[in-house]
Amino acid sequence: METRTALIGIVVEDMNSVDKLNSILHEYKDSIIGRMGIPHPSKELSIISIAMEAPADTISALSGKLGALPGITTKTIYAKA
Repeated sequence: METRTALIGIVVEDMNSVDKLNSILHEYKDSIIGRMGIPHPSKELSIISIAMEAPADTISALSGKLGALPGITTKTIYAKA
């Protein structure tokens, strides 16, 4: 199956969802190339970027699961190549 390179941007505004978020990310560990988290204490939120190499449906499934969590917003961008 053809794979795509993508970046999922995640904004965490409800820290109560972090454990579930990390659990979901762990389920997709084989598709994740890298992860960077940036806390933003003055706004009481965190920003996480997830770089992935996977089939488009896998990337979409992860983004959807994360975005369904309370206080979590996601946006996915795909490389053209």
